[in-house]
Amino acid sequence: MLFANKTAAEKRIELRNAISNGKLLMMPGAHSPIIARIIEELGFDGIYISGAALSAELALPDIGLTSLSEVTQRGRQIARVSDLPAIIDADTGFGEALNVARTVQEFEELGLSGCHIEDQITNKRCGHLDNKILVEPEIMVQKIKAAVEVKKDQNFMIMARTDAKGVEGLTASIDRAKAYVDAGADAIFPEALAEPKEYEKFRAEIKVPLLANMTEFGKTPLYSKKQLQEFGYNIAIYPVTSLRLANKAVEDGLKQLKDEGTNAPIVDLMQTRKRLYKLLHYEDYNKFDQNLYNFKL
Repeated sequence: MLFANKTAAEKRIELRNAISNGKLLMMPGAHSPIIARIIEELGFDGIYISGAALSAELALPDIGLTSLSEVTQRGRQIARVSDLPAIIDADTGFGEALNVARTVQEFEELGLSGCHIEDQITNKRCGHLDNKILVEPEIMVQKIKAAVEVKKDQNFMIMARTDAKGVEGLTASIDRAKAYVDAGADAIFPEALAEPKEYEKFRAEIKVPLLANMTEFGKTPLYSKKQLQEFGYNIAIYPVTSLRLANKAVEDGLKQLKDEGTNAPIVDLMQTRKRLYKLLHYEDYNKFDQNLYNFKL
């Protein structure tokens, strides 16, 4: 009711097992807990918590302005309401190797199933923008080693994201990925790949699970689940899809309200009270207090 039925440990084991079975896992982004509930009800494989979406929800650009406390709080709120495993975007780890160690321990303590750390400088930018600045591979290796060393649950997944393809080229990005795997990364997230041959080259060279980012309006074509499976990828994330859908619907609806002076014509576009209460598991609270759910819709 208030929390998921499965423990964090159970969700981590399920994620590990699911990744190992060769099937592509589809993990849409949830920028809020209720979106996580929708993702679960629709039968997706997991939940992705995007740093870009959390920044945007705070009306901030994705340039490393969010704090560890802001991200961990939202991550915990989202992870607790679903039995699906949740992977969270740790950006650059919120600092150097020691900061990364704390970041990983916080995420593990708060019920997440894994996180990814990227090899940009702290004032990072969206992976699909130009002129990104990378840290030296040795710095990222230190961060990955710190993350791996401090985790208590070996099933908590440490994923390494590399943004090197757009900065240093495909070969350099693969070399970085290999170094990150040697440092202990459980999976690799090669950001902003474009051509099928780039996906296939990464799969041929990297032996751990691979994550594909199907963000809209970026440098990557929006490949289908079937295509990504053929590339040999293990996870597909859709980080800002739910936020973009929600914002567009809100903007269109409120414009109509402003123009027409009434919300009557847009009611059919809204989620009903009945559906909202179903997502909230409202009726379950009646088990504890008969005064909480003693009405009919």
